Amino acid sequence: MNGDLLGRHRAVLPDWLALYYDEPLEITHGEGRHVWDAQGNRYLDFFGGILTTMTAHALPEVTKAVTEQAERIVHSSTLYLNRPMVDLAERIAQLSGIPDARVFFTTSGTEANDTALLLATTYRRGNTILAMRNSYHGRSFSAVGVTGNRGWSPTSLSPLQTLYVHGGVRTRGPFAGLDDYDYVAACVDDLKDLLGHSRPPAALIAEPIQGVGGFTSPPDGLYAAFREVLHERGVLWISDEVQTGWGRTGEHFWGWQAHARSGPPDMLTFAKGIGNGMSIGGVVARAEIMNCLDANSISTFGGTQITMAAGLANLNYLLEHDLQGNARRVGGLLIERLRAAAAHVPAVREVRGRGLMIGIELTKPGTDEADPAAASAVLEAARAGGLLIGKGGGHDTSALRVAPPLSLNVAEAEEGAAILEDALRSIQ
Repeated sequence: MNGDLLGRHRAVLPDWLALYYDEPLEITHGEGRHVWDAQGNRYLDFFGGILTTMTAHALPEVTKAVTEQAERIVHSSTLYLNRPMVDLAERIAQLSGIPDARVFFTTSGTEANDTALLLATTYRRGNTILAMRNSYHGRSFSAVGVTGNRGWSPTSLSPLQTLYVHGGVRTRGPFAGLDDYDYVAACVDDLKDLLGHSRPPAALIAEPIQGVGGFTSPPDGLYAAFREVLHERGVLWISDEVQTGWGRTGEHFWGWQAHARSGPPDMLTFAKGIGNGMSIGGVVARAEIMNCLDANSISTFGGTQITMAAGLANLNYLLEHDLQGNARRVGGLLIERLRAAAAHVPAVREVRGRGLMIGIELTKPGTDEADPAAASAVLEAARAGGLLIGKGGGHDTSALRVAPPLSLNVAEAEEGAAILEDALRSIQ
């Protein structure tokens, strides 16, 4: 049956629409932290539809909210007052930490980042953008134009002039051998030098932890140090929280809070987990920035009633059950368990991450050379053992990505770690 579906997929969908696994998987249903395929096999899900099933599969509170809203009205567009949209916007504005915040809802993280770039370039009256090397911000024309990861950048054409800054990958590059203090100082000096050779930028867009790039991150405080330099020049800071938001990192509700010395960003973008599978994205910005557009704009599908109902129910569940605290506790246990397992596998260069956002970088033993074949082999072996994970990275996709739903319990973390340990050992 899967072969027939795969043939149909290939006949009507783009060649570049990648599928995991040598024998691609059709997921038919899920519950909690588990999913099932079309053959009835059960898997522990440590990727959550790319960090999107944030709380749990088939969470009763969310499915109930969606069902009840669908029985009333599904959609009306932003041309009419929308109570669920206002309710969720109020909650997100308060949680964002941004003063006098305004919220605009979109349908994806790509569209959220696209909107933030539109706002920044309009507000600052310039199209120069600073972005991080190894970054990923989406698949639209403008988002690709600020993506610093060659594997996800199919064109060099862009409406923006993008300058790439060093610092998002702690353990590679010219400053990798420095301690954290000197690393930050060197990156700030590099930024200052770059600014001296360019037109005044509109904004810096940065992921606090790079998602598609393999869950890499700088030392805490780097973006605060960048902010101090940028603020003097009026340059905005956009924090791309599409993957780091909503408490996934455990220690903080937003990724920017690890760099909070200089206060909140001017804008933050969000998506993925807030909808727990429903299509929600958005931008939070200070009112003066959000209101800078001087032409009409609407969103047909952004903030639709049914997605807002899902987002509200999901956010309430996350806060009421302290899933951020659970990510910190269970994620801390999981990362230490994976580090212990990886210590016996020469192909593992690094186990890194925070909370339930963990990356395992694989290289050819004894070198820093990426080994994407090993990453694919571990992905296959983990699936055979009953575990779904992801992969990514800026060096030929050689990092495994581990990001379970935030309700993961200790027993499931241990089970998944044991499967992953066996999968890592299988490539030796």
